[in-house]
Amino acid sequence: MSTASTNPAPAESTPKTVLDPELPEPLSMGAVLRISMMRRLWYAQVISVFGDFLALFAVINVLTFKLHGNAQQITGVQIAYMLPIAVLGIMAGVFVDRWPLKTTMVSSDSIRAALVLLLIFANRTWHFYAVLAAISIISSFFGPAQGVAIRSAVPLHGLRSANALMQQVMFGMRIIGPAIAGLMVSYLGSMSCYLFDSASFVGSALLIASVPFLKPAAPAPHPATPSDPNSEGHSALGKIWLDMKQGINFILHHAALLFVILAMAAGMFVLGCFGPLIAIYVRDSLHGSTKAFSVASAMIGLGMLVGINGLNTLGKKLKNTLLVYSGLCGIAIGLVILTALPHLWSTILGDFIIGFAVAGIIIPSQTLFQQETPPALMGRVGSTFMSIIFTAQISGLILSGILAEHIGVRHVFAFCAVVLVVLMGAGKIWMEPKGTPAAA
Repeated sequence: MSTASTNPAPAESTPKTVLDPELPEPLSMGAVLRISMMRRLWYAQVISVFGDFLALFAVINVLTFKLHGNAQQITGVQIAYMLPIAVLGIMAGVFVDRWPLKTTMVSSDSIRAALVLLLIFANRTWHFYAVLAAISIISSFFGPAQGVAIRSAVPLHGLRSANALMQQVMFGMRIIGPAIAGLMVSYLGSMSCYLFDSASFVGSALLIASVPFLKPAAPAPHPATPSDPNSEGHSALGKIWLDMKQGINFILHHAALLFVILAMAAGMFVLGCFGPLIAIYVRDSLHGSTKAFSVASAMIGLGMLVGINGLNTLGKKLKNTLLVYSGLCGIAIGLVILTALPHLWSTILGDFIIGFAVAGIIIPSQTLFQQETPPALMGRVGSTFMSIIFTAQISGLILSGILAEHIGVRHVFAFCAVVLVVLMGAGKIWMEPKGTPAAA
């Protein structure tokens, strides 16, 4: 892929970490946006994510107020979207590493543009689940491909800013998206949201199609073993399994990468538990109103947005693993505040700290993965990363209700804080980087 002002790292070179003294000063977000390829990917992300927020809000609105769905059915919307990515994610990366990158991304956007239109005709709960699951299946290919594209478009010392820009879109839309979606649903109806989301996928596809892509690196060869000198004798499924195994082995033998993936999964598990329970916490522990719940929820998104910008400004010289430790610690502190101080002001503070700390995990984790993974393994490692994250979120969504019923919401928060502290200790003892990571 070509860039406007900065040349990407050669595909055959071994990635350097942010601690490498040969790397230049980290690029700012403004400098990264001046790269033509990255700028178009960012524009595509903006319109696509905004459309997704509109469609999801419209789906929840229809299920809640027209179909009178219960809490489990509303939670099922999130599970229906995340489950296919969690299940298919690892396998999808095998194909992403072998398919043409531009074709994969443009095709994914085009197919999703068509699938979203099916929501117009949905009038039963399972209709929405089926359409969202189908969209998720296609998204399981687009996500890893986007990660490869960013790695190819941006030099290694600009990856942290590039990831911050992408996540900034997500968190920004989390703050303003519901308000805009509410106005559109109220005045234009749910169909307008579905049409806009479909158009946003078309716009994203056109932007990506306008970018000149270089030929991706050839897939890494399978390591020869006495029982498997080559893969010629294997079936198609056997070759897919060998490719999946190669990506998984790389993660397992890379101590720092394994730690940040587990840290990211723990953070997403906590958010999965936290999301459904915060409303109950406000109602039962704070005896608050809908207004209090809205303010508390918004603080998480605001904390994430502030955290991303603060991290990119103040954390340029800090190690990715140190930032992840700080993020885990920050989430634990926020949960302890919620557990110990059941007041509205402390809830606002705790939610903001949690959101701020989550940014300290997401950006360094993505950056370390992109810097340390060989180009030929980017799809497989990225899709495995994504699969683990979505599995953690689904586990949090499912277990939150069960745990809250048996031990109470505040004790669930305390339990999650303990889990994070244990993970920090385990990472320090067993998963700190120890020299050069083993090759896949």
